[in-house]
Amino acid sequence: MKSGIVKFRQSFVEGMIKISGSLSSIIILLIVAFLFGEGLGLFGKSVVEEGYVVIVSKDNPIKAISSNDLKNVFDHNITNWTQLSEKGEKSLNTDIVVAYNIDQAFEVENTKDMIAFVPREYAAEIDNMRILDCGNISLEDFFLGKEWFPTAQPAPQFGVLPIILGTLWVSFAAIIIALPFALAAAVYLAELSDKKTYAMLKPAVELLSGIPSVVYGFFGLIVIVPIVQKTFGLDVGETALSGAVVLAIMALPTIITIAEDAMRSTPRMMREASLALGASKWQTIYKVVIPHSASGITAAVVLGIGRAIGETMAVLMVTGNAAVMPHTLLEPIRTIPASIAAELGEAPTGGAHYQALFILACILFLITLCINLIVDRISSKSKIKSR
Repeated sequence: MKSGIVKFRQSFVEGMIKISGSLSSIIILLIVAFLFGEGLGLFGKSVVEEGYVVIVSKDNPIKAISSNDLKNVFDHNITNWTQLSEKGEKSLNTDIVVAYNIDQAFEVENTKDMIAFVPREYAAEIDNMRILDCGNISLEDFFLGKEWFPTAQPAPQFGVLPIILGTLWVSFAAIIIALPFALAAAVYLAELSDKKTYAMLKPAVELLSGIPSVVYGFFGLIVIVPIVQKTFGLDVGETALSGAVVLAIMALPTIITIAEDAMRSTPRMMREASLALGASKWQTIYKVVIPHSASGITAAVVLGIGRAIGETMAVLMVTGNAAVMPHTLLEPIRTIPASIAAELGEAPTGGAHYQALFILACILFLITLCINLIVDRISSKSKIKSR
């Protein structure tokens, strides 16, 4: 009787574990499918804001216009029709008259020179005008575009290149800053510290990873940003360098913990053999311990990069949140998580801006997936070597 109850309990527990594991996998796949499903609808949408059209005179020879040119026309950076003509195409040699709404379009006397941004249902009411082909949002415009201005009218700009580069820029800079300090701390904890010091420092390091990111953001805003501003004589201290320093501090616990564990896994006989051959303590660390734990240290660095890339609040608070092409670490930048956090609440559901943010989330997902695959590959190689 008792053995039957025990077997039933075991079967029940095994069944619950299988069900929970299956449900978790299905939910994750559904989330990923939803993420990509919401985002990919952006491509193929018109460049012009939904519900609106751009109209020009029927006598105007211009047949189509790019998103960037359209923005420059309405920003008055392009002021003459000849600036929009292609080779071999005739064009009006007159100034462009820009109308932003239906009332302005009706007030223009000479519609021959006019370009207007009006609701679609009113386009036919303006005599001698036709809808200008502005094209659709393309992969090239999205991934290679250098302007992120999703609220621009009449053509929102969804160039994510500055945001992607800003994310990678600040993340890798953070790892470069954090790696020497983290490696030194890991060597000290694994090889040089006594038991009492280790018992004090190890929990302190692990405690750092439990501090909320917004606290790191406040620390960076109050301490790091003014230091960067004064040191380099900048107008503002919210720069990529400030974000890199804050992210480096946040990545330290991850790198130190994993690298220290990897160093402690070095067999004792290898250390003793090195010392027996006359090597000093430092030579043993440099020639034996670090090479043996290289794969673990590499995994720690890659996980540190993943920690930095996915950070939101701290980066949002100290990097200036400016979607511009990064050139130096002393300029404001914007990252993918910060863009999503700052803009998703204001983006109309189902609109182009909303879908563009979901594609940014897909890009972030793919980056973190690649990082995790790299860590798994490194870990598997480490296990094979240790056998």
